[in-house]
Amino acid sequence: MIFPIISFSQSDFEKTIQAGSVIINGLNFLKSNKTASNNKMVLMLCVKNKLEEKVTFKIIGKDLDDNDIKKDLVIQNDGKECFLEIPKGIYTYEVLLSNKDTFKKGEYKFDDDITIIIKKE
Repeated sequence: MIFPIISFSQSDFEKTIQAGSVIINGLNFLKSNKTASNNKMVLMLCVKNKLEEKVTFKIIGKDLDDNDIKKDLVIQNDGKECFLEIPKGIYTYEVLLSNKDTFKKGEYKFDDDITIIIKKE
């Protein structure tokens, strides 16, 4: 009786093992990176513009290490733009119309993902 022998070349087997290792290490990296960033970062801050003209959305604040944060977004009418990885904290925000008039101004504590909708009240 002859037994069929199934064999893989050494390089194919090593590539398979390495690919599995890369996948597992990659998942561990994503998991650890997410928990590390969740402590200090808002993952996403999006702004939707429901007005009939473009607006500029400005935020000014400080991160947990007391570094100044200043960011601007220009959002077309009926558009949406996002900041990624904004540090958690209290920010002063201002919404400017295309003619540079202030539409809205205030403070907000960003501590989780959020979408802000700018519209006439």
